[in-house]
Amino acid sequence: MSLRNKRKHVMNEAQWEDQRLPLRNQYIVKVLRSMGNNLHMVKKPCGEVHYVSMPTKFRRSIWIKRGNYVLVEPILEGKKVKAEIVKIFNKDSIKFYKENNIWPEEFVENKILEVKDDDIDFFENLNRNYHIQYCSEDSSDSGRGTEVED
Repeated sequence: MSLRNKRKHVMNEAQWEDQRLPLRNQYIVKVLRSMGNNLHMVKKPCGEVHYVSMPTKFRRSIWIKRGNYVLVEPILEGKKVKAEIVKIFNKDSIKFYKENNIWPEEFVENKILEVKDDDIDFFENLNRNYHIQYCSEDSSDSGRGTEVED
């Protein structure tokens, strides 16, 4: 089997083309950060933080980034690493889990509120310091302020 075909099969297995519900001992977690050596710091829906490992078959084919959701299965050996990744969620699998009421409420993302024209002044960029200098009434600006960046 060529390397390309192997990666394709590994990707399909990791993301489960056919949607399956989790087993009793499997649970959903959110990836907080990558720790290196195929270890990832994750957060359970209850708020507990621990490490999970990437199985050997996924290591050179699949990459996980901060904010992804994964399905993990607990492992008995080890004190720090408490689970192993079974499935990496994509948009379709998250939608499937939400439709079947399996998705944890703690991981439901809040929608951003629509910004009205009146609320535009509420947001300001705190990364830049702006000072307003007012010109004299004699100038052609007719008293309008100009912003100067520090």
